[in-house]
Amino acid sequence: MKGRVFVTGATGFVGANLVRLLLQENYQVRALVRKNADLTNVKNLDIELVEGSLNDENLYNKMIGCDYLFHVAALYSLWSKDKELLYQTNVLGTKNVFHAARKANIKRTIYTSSVAAIGVRKDGVLADENYQSPVENLIGNYKKSKYYAEQEAHLAIKSGQDIVIVNPSTPIGAYDLKPTPTGEIIVRFLRGKMPGFVNTGLNFIDVQDVAKGHILALEKGKTGERYILGNQNLTLAEFLDKLARIANKSAPKVKFPVWFPLAVAYLDEYVLSKLGKNPSVAVEAVKMSSQYMFYNSQKAVKELGLPQTDIDKAIRDAVNWLWGRQGSWKY
Repeated sequence: MKGRVFVTGATGFVGANLVRLLLQENYQVRALVRKNADLTNVKNLDIELVEGSLNDENLYNKMIGCDYLFHVAALYSLWSKDKELLYQTNVLGTKNVFHAARKANIKRTIYTSSVAAIGVRKDGVLADENYQSPVENLIGNYKKSKYYAEQEAHLAIKSGQDIVIVNPSTPIGAYDLKPTPTGEIIVRFLRGKMPGFVNTGLNFIDVQDVAKGHILALEKGKTGERYILGNQNLTLAEFLDKLARIANKSAPKVKFPVWFPLAVAYLDEYVLSKLGKNPSVAVEAVKMSSQYMFYNSQKAVKELGLPQTDIDKAIRDAVNWLWGRQGSWKY
């Protein structure tokens, strides 16, 4: 046994893949799960489940006996109504997790941030770990919450805790249960409900590589450093072409100007929602799509040995897993 690890967010997309890899690599896993959480992603796994939340005062008691901590859990929401909940969960929850880890004598913590906390450059140069967008330029409350959560990590590091920060880009693959916004794109595409796209771009990575990157950060990462866990920069059109080839369907050809989905989103979120309609498009999501969210992940490749699996394989895994769950699709 390499050690006992405590994992938050084990039922989520990245967490579910991480837990499986930890078990394969001979770690013992204790996972924090919320009351009434959907345990589909951890069903039948040989792990210890403890019930609680990120803001529990006695969280450290649940960590006692563990050697390492992977703090993966976070709230992802682009809805304006969730601003306070994002702060409570992602910022204050993260602060409490670090406090609990210190009290429980955790040897090393891997904190799952996001490239969202880094932001994007506007000069055409790929953003790396040395770049930081001013927080006021980060679009939306989710990105800002991840930025402020990273600041809590740095404060904990200054107080003497051994913390390594990883910043995944856009993971693709199996166990995307909710699904993520990218998983939602795949679902909509597979259902034939994606008539067009906007001119944006993302950095994609196989979610299994993200999981491996977490373990490599534990074993090789430098305290206080952050590592972008990414792989290939693709425009949305290029991603959809790959998806179309793998799913044997036609890619959408209509390119929407960003003002069109933005107008729909404003109407959806701020007008129709007040009339009782569940909004389907978040304003912040459309604003993000006005940028190319491209990144340079060579630091993690060179210093950690981050794998760079072909994105086609990751898309295929995502399609096969999501297709197997088509009866539960909500889109």
